[in-house]
Amino acid sequence: MSPNRIRFHRFASAVALAAALAAPACRPREAGAGGAVTPEASFKPIVTEIMAKWGLPGGAVGLVKDGRLVFAAGYGFADRERRRPATPATLFRIGSLSKPITAAAVLKLVEQGRLGLDDRPFRLLDDLKPAAGAFLDPRLYDITVRDLLRHSGGFDRAASGDPMFKPTEIAWAMGAAPPAGPSTILRYVFTQPLDFAPGTRYAYSNFGYSVLGRVIERVTGRRYRDFVRDNVLAPMGITDMRVGLTEPKFRAAGEARYYDFPGSWLTASVFPSVRDSVAMPDGGFYLEAMDAHGGWLASAADLMRFMTWVDGRSRRRGFLKPATLAMMTARPPLAEYQGSPAYYALGWMVRPVDESGGANWWHTGTLAGSSAILVRAHNGLSWVALFNSQPNDADGFLAELDRALWKAVDGITAWPRADLFRVYR
Repeated sequence: MSPNRIRFHRFASAVALAAALAAPACRPREAGAGGAVTPEASFKPIVTEIMAKWGLPGGAVGLVKDGRLVFAAGYGFADRERRRPATPATLFRIGSLSKPITAAAVLKLVEQGRLGLDDRPFRLLDDLKPAAGAFLDPRLYDITVRDLLRHSGGFDRAASGDPMFKPTEIAWAMGAAPPAGPSTILRYVFTQPLDFAPGTRYAYSNFGYSVLGRVIERVTGRRYRDFVRDNVLAPMGITDMRVGLTEPKFRAAGEARYYDFPGSWLTASVFPSVRDSVAMPDGGFYLEAMDAHGGWLASAADLMRFMTWVDGRSRRRGFLKPATLAMMTARPPLAEYQGSPAYYALGWMVRPVDESGGANWWHTGTLAGSSAILVRAHNGLSWVALFNSQPNDADGFLAELDRALWKAVDGITAWPRADLFRVYR
């Protein structure tokens, strides 16, 4: 299998990604400055052009200004074969945009005193360790919740691979029926050496966020997806978001169809009962095991609603306390972040833009068949873009997409007064 065929949630090193996504934090111009350009007039040509260039069948965008959803639109097709258009309510796989959701759940438990950032996840989950005599790296017990949130837990997929994309191999190794679920994957990683000492450096880890999902389950006594649905999303008025399922026959109502990049080929399904080869988005990975790090489905409208509850700007809304938000976005004391323009904090990339505390937050997410970006700008604006395909050059696409969306936002001169959150409930 070609190395390019095994495509993970792509997320560059903190420094490299900061350079790629360091578009200027543009200040929105108000109506009348240089002509009346509405959000629709600014976004449509830019988004449709980038979709055509990168071969994306469908997508949706949303834009929030001062807590109001001032613009939301779909472009192209959620299902090209059935000519079903993409809309702001279409559900897309959001990949690693799931991580800020998991981080919000963890931080709420911290606020409630049910979990501590310095708690040791592998001690909480010690009953999943291997049988006596199997290898166990004692440094696993040094990992903290904080380490997993900021990707400093000691897992480096560049060195040892990403276990979240090995559900068949791990199932066989552990004597379990494939594909391996998150607890089986955790038991397997218990038998593997760490790639570096916990807390010493950054290395993006899907597995680390999977462990956080298991910690949430252990602390609350509920399934991860159920706890997040009832205790994070429901208080925000979000009812349609859910953890997705892998196979096309189980797609949710209103969910997009996913398209691999042109020229891709079929692969073996992770489900042994499926004999025929499948497209990568339809069984080349096990989405159910990715719940806490990459498994959520969401619409553009609901991700904008989520953002207004965690961005710290609204007096009416506020899922986390101001002190928690400050902790969530603080610069970690890791060597590579000293003097760097951006850093990965607790569930978000953060780029400070002024000495008064203003900062841009963002996260990206990709899987074969989907691409996403979510941005909270320092100037009162936030936006999201979701697509039902992933270009082969995912990193190049995301960098270009980020620049394009900043351009679209900066081009607006006439801001709507309506709040479309009343439309997309």
